Amino acid sequence: MKRQRTILPNNTNNDNNVFHVLSDEIIFIILDFLEKKPIDKKSFSLVCKSFHAAESKHRKKLKPLRSDHLARVLHRYPNGSHVDLTLCSRVPDASLVAISNACRSTLRSIDLSRSNCFSGIGLLSLAANCKNLVEIDLSNATELRDSAVAALAEAKNLERLWMGRCKMITDMGVGCIAVGCRKLRLINLKWCLRVSDLGVGLLAVKCKDLRSLDLSYLPITDRCLPSIFELQYLEDLVLEGCFSIDDDGLSAFKHGCKSLKKLDISSCQNISHVGLSALTSGSDGCLEQLVLSYGSPVTLALADSLGKLPTLQSIKLDGCLVTYAGLKAIGNWCISLRELSLSKCVGVTDEGLSSILKKHKNLQKLDITCCRKITYASIAQLSESCTALTSLRMESCTLVPREAFVLIGQRCQTLEEIDITDNEVDDEGLKSISRCSNLSSLKVGICLNITNDGVVNIGMRCSKLVELDLYRCTGISDSGISAIARGCPGLEVINIAYCKDITDSSLISLSKCSSLNTVESRGCPLITSLGLAAIAVGCKQLTKLDVKKCSNIDDAGMILLAHFSQNLRQINLSYTSVTDVGLLSLGSISCLQSLTILHLEGLSPSGLAAALLACGGLTKVKLQATFKSLLPQALYEHLEARGCVFQWRNKFFRAELDPQCWKIQLEDIMQ
Repeated sequence: MKRQRTILPNNTNNDNNVFHVLSDEIIFIILDFLEKKPIDKKSFSLVCKSFHAAESKHRKKLKPLRSDHLARVLHRYPNGSHVDLTLCSRVPDASLVAISNACRSTLRSIDLSRSNCFSGIGLLSLAANCKNLVEIDLSNATELRDSAVAALAEAKNLERLWMGRCKMITDMGVGCIAVGCRKLRLINLKWCLRVSDLGVGLLAVKCKDLRSLDLSYLPITDRCLPSIFELQYLEDLVLEGCFSIDDDGLSAFKHGCKSLKKLDISSCQNISHVGLSALTSGSDGCLEQLVLSYGSPVTLALADSLGKLPTLQSIKLDGCLVTYAGLKAIGNWCISLRELSLSKCVGVTDEGLSSILKKHKNLQKLDITCCRKITYASIAQLSESCTALTSLRMESCTLVPREAFVLIGQRCQTLEEIDITDNEVDDEGLKSISRCSNLSSLKVGICLNITNDGVVNIGMRCSKLVELDLYRCTGISDSGISAIARGCPGLEVINIAYCKDITDSSLISLSKCSSLNTVESRGCPLITSLGLAAIAVGCKQLTKLDVKKCSNIDDAGMILLAHFSQNLRQINLSYTSVTDVGLLSLGSISCLQSLTILHLEGLSPSGLAAALLACGGLTKVKLQATFKSLLPQALYEHLEARGCVFQWRNKFFRAELDPQCWKIQLEDIMQ
């Protein structure tokens, strides 16, 4: 064990100081317990110089707000092994070189998925200097070319690589990676539209240890599948949107890939039950998850193919045309089923759904979103058979009567996630659902029959609630929100948008939920800066705030928000009373990345320009199109050079519809 440290505050006798007995190992154990509580960890580091030094040595995950902070971050934390640059829109090569020099022996992963401005020079420095680098995320680097990607071939120990939406990469770049990075276990090439059979074939031939391969929306054909199916360790294969793959291609599955556990062939319209039958002999009893969303109709023949996969636990059929015979066969044959998704499937009826539910009493997750033909009968069968259910999503099942939701709470009390948005549930239904004591997520948006009485029951009994969606629940007011705040101290996300009777009292109550990070309160006209101030002071972890159409929110609220909410990253101030002064004050929030400011009557071109310059971390700004000609071109060029993207809107003010009229209008659109 390392020698014990002596930590003596000024004028403190060694005999009275308890800290001198703490070794590095003990302090590191304490910091491990604070890993998920960054504020507490920061407080710990401020106790004394010794704790500050210990926390600096202990921290492994680094996430700077901007690339110009990087030098200070690397200096303070010399042992960083995981560098997350997703908050830095511009990461020049010099920054990557600095990282490779500072973390030469410790760096194991780096995330550049929301960054740009780097090239092969920076990547080569990382690959050549950081010999322990095993993970790189280059997703969304749309301008990255083969010459830059080829530099990664020097990362000989690389195991995981994400390159989704790197649209300029071709077979040449992928080939360089395949030759140089033989230890790859995971590679994601989703939307790399210039990669073809040749590049994928090279990966399969050279990288024999591949476990996970995502080829979504690549223009590949059946020709590369035989080499893929020869990968003896492959467990996860995603072929979503590979439109040229058909039944003949899947026939190669019979001759290999015995280890495959998950296969995603959604949106592959040319694959039918004939191709799926190849999975029966090829999977060797290992396939556990199968995604067939937006593919061929679920007929009896297709379901029979699935029935020959004894280990299949998860089936996703979202957006497919289903038949009663197909659903009944799935119920009869897929004996190990734990997860079933039928979201937006056409043809789901009470008879078909019930035939599955009655046979699968161990079902844990069910998604029947927008299955608009099911009624009370389906929910009665669900509540009778699937008492071990942990997740139920049934948004917009509009024929299910309010009485059915009482059954869910009575019999499915292990539920942790419920989405019953746009349904006929009422207070009695919510009272019954409140029996689900492990509930962490509840979404009841556009449920116009619920009032405070139902929400109070949720607050009293569901103490583990983390997310609550009350979007357009116009029967909810302050007493309901107060009950939630009292009973659910761990609440992190709440949506009270367009709950027109909500006042500052609700926000003052919610300010006691110290973990709250997302507040969506647009269209609440009674909320003022007083309530916003309470949230700012009490909810230090606030990262997302939407106060659009809260006309009583003004500069006073912004000034307090700027002072107390230093973790805020996204804010929508459209249609509020904020002026130049309030907007300029937000410049002190270094985390702020996304700003939406439409129809601010008190905003002037000069004030807007000053605020945009002050908010140095902005990556996305939504503005009224009328400002486009009022701001100097040099300002746009400067901000875009910092990594900021402007989105111009030409929306005119629209008066709010009555909630019932709004819902009827929405139903007309859906039909």
